Amino acid sequence: MTSVKLGASGMRRAVPDVPLRRTGRLLVNWVRNQEAFVLFVGLIVVLAVFVFIKITEGMVHGDTREFDEWLLGALRQPGQPTVPIGPLWLMEAARDLTVLGGHTILVALLVLVLGYLALDRKYVAMWFVAVAASGGGLLSTMMKLLIGRERPAVVAHLVTVTSPSFPSGHAMLAAVVFLTLGAMLARFAARRRVRAYSLSAALLLAFVVGCSRVYLGVHYPTDVLSGWAAGLAWALSCWLVARYLQYRGKIEPPGPLPR
Repeated sequence: MTSVKLGASGMRRAVPDVPLRRTGRLLVNWVRNQEAFVLFVGLIVVLAVFVFIKITEGMVHGDTREFDEWLLGALRQPGQPTVPIGPLWLMEAARDLTVLGGHTILVALLVLVLGYLALDRKYVAMWFVAVAASGGGLLSTMMKLLIGRERPAVVAHLVTVTSPSFPSGHAMLAAVVFLTLGAMLARFAARRRVRAYSLSAALLLAFVVGCSRVYLGVHYPTDVLSGWAAGLAWALSCWLVARYLQYRGKIEPPGPLPR
């Protein structure tokens, strides 16, 4: 495509469109054509980033220490920092649930999903899910190493941990992976309540994984809150990018649905 521009002599001359300018026009047109829900998702991304920044600032300046230590202590028997509140089965359930946010389970789940997409010949979607998940994992690792917060010392750790504490990798990666897969499943659902169920289940899984980390004493509450915020922002940003790429025909649309 070319655009017409007046030269120094007043004569019109054709100027080829720059690819960046063409992409910008497509992006503007896409935003204009989107429903309010997409704009609402964009607002959630901005709010999640803001929450992450505020929690990080409070943690660095020590403003969150009192809250962190109080909640960790409230989850232990009085005077017994090694004994969590509640029945024995609750601690066992927390140990089982926290594994859902571990690298082994999440990688295995992703491999199975990527295999399904490959068999269904949705190769672009397959690579997009792989990049979104691995990018979230890389971002989590970089932030942990950059901030370098020590693990809680006020209560005993009920599971083994080795990496820095902030943000919670389990909470962040659970949000990234489960929300990404939940959004992908929602694309194949014909009914609104099924789409709502997919996203609600993804949010619930991320929630229980984060809560289990605090209950087991391996993370401060603000570690988990920041992990949720960062994971939510990353997953929803990837969802917006996927929607835009599908609008441009770069990602395969979902196949025909049965009646």
